Amino acid sequence: MSHNDQMAEEFEENRSHLRAVAYRMLGSVSEADDAVQEAWLRFSRTDPSQVENLGGWLTTVVSRVCLDMLRSRASRREEWMPDHMPEPLMRSASNADPEHEALLADSVGKAVLVVLETLAPAERLAFVLHDMFAVTFDEIALIVERSPAATRKLASRARRRVQGADTDATIVHDRQRTVVDAFLAASRIGDLQSLVALLDPDAVVRADRVAVAMGGDWQAVGATAVAKTFSGRAQAAKPTLIDGVPGAVWAPGGTPRVVIDFTIRDGQIVSIDLIADPTHIRQIELELLNDED
Repeated sequence: MSHNDQMAEEFEENRSHLRAVAYRMLGSVSEADDAVQEAWLRFSRTDPSQVENLGGWLTTVVSRVCLDMLRSRASRREEWMPDHMPEPLMRSASNADPEHEALLADSVGKAVLVVLETLAPAERLAFVLHDMFAVTFDEIALIVERSPAATRKLASRARRRVQGADTDATIVHDRQRTVVDAFLAASRIGDLQSLVALLDPDAVVRADRVAVAMGGDWQAVGATAVAKTFSGRAQAAKPTLIDGVPGAVWAPGGTPRVVIDFTIRDGQIVSIDLIADPTHIRQIELELLNDED
């Protein structure tokens, strides 16, 4: 086996863990993949014989990449626009006990990702690495360039916010439900002006390959283009909880055919994902809502 092949094999052994770390940091699958790719590029330029603990070294590298991305996002006041539904928790290589893992799996749904988005980059990193992946505060301190005591305080502040996620999730749920209901109503009657008002100026709609094959628009960018895509449509779409977050679904005969996943920030829709791939839909928890709910 060549030297490069061996490095690639060693990296692949750590890829799932690195992707899990990056996803929890960034809340976006595509950005997580970008961070992991950057970690690979840095590893490929490194002499692996100088790395004593490869897993720990790679975790540090991908964490620093994510921290830079979070800081850049904050400086640009960038909106969070994940590519698709948050995935189930990807297990880490830590030695966390099964009970902790079970509690963690229940705590990292989409609503909590929204709460994590409100944290400062260093707070988010400290919480994710320590509470989700059992990285020591001494190690995290080197990444955020603070003392271990200060790093512990960062994680503590973040933990208090996350522990209040149930309350925050209720507020998020109610606000998002109002926006989704208004969007569906405006879509059904073709009220283009109201649709545009509900959309972020840079809103985007995306459809997966199955949705495209069913006649869906693959992509539209900008409030007006997205509004025109939905104007007069969504006649049979029903309000639905998608992994606990308000959205909509088209389910003729009671079988979900298209899931309409909204990402909403500051009362406006920033992205709409049309998910029609049956395999993907089966991985999503759907709960139809009554109009009076």
